[in-house]
Amino acid sequence: MNNETIQKAKENMEKSIKVFRKNLASIRAGVANASILDGIQVGYYGAPTPLKQISSVSIPEPRVLLITPYDINSLDDIEHALLASNLGLNPANDGKVIRLVIPQLTGERRQEIAKEVGKEAEEAKIAVRNVRRDAMNSLKRQLKDDEITEDEQRNLEKEVQKVTDDSIKEIDKIADDKRKEITQG
Repeated sequence: MNNETIQKAKENMEKSIKVFRKNLASIRAGVANASILDGIQVGYYGAPTPLKQISSVSIPEPRVLLITPYDINSLDDIEHALLASNLGLNPANDGKVIRLVIPQLTGERRQEIAKEVGKEAEEAKIAVRNVRRDAMNSLKRQLKDDEITEDEQRNLEKEVQKVTDDSIKEIDKIADDKRKEITQG
């Protein structure tokens, strides 16, 4: 039972880190990254459809995204969806493809984005700490129900804390790498 608690906590912390990485991927860092388009929904024949399902996205230049629709008739719908999104980018439609030029970031904007990375990191750390709290409560319940001894509980709590510390270190490293990418980009 006790190893299950540790394993479940580890898996949930890894999920929190995975969500953190996904959230960071959608933060624009002054270079073209197709993942900034992940949340875009296009009204395609009346149904909201993810942009990736109706077009291909390529990066022909470091700061340009090229969106090529599979159905040329959806070009205007894609353009409207991009304009309606909160990306802050102006699509250039040439009748066959849409180009999104990622503008060079100002120093002030880089600092704002770096702060946003910090907020995302803190949210991920909170999620990890919540997993730790749940694991600790589970261990206390197991002790109360005489499933484990006090010594086992202490050792398992130390193990949960170690997993938590490792997860937080990983979050910090990921956030630092993203901040460097933003400030040096």
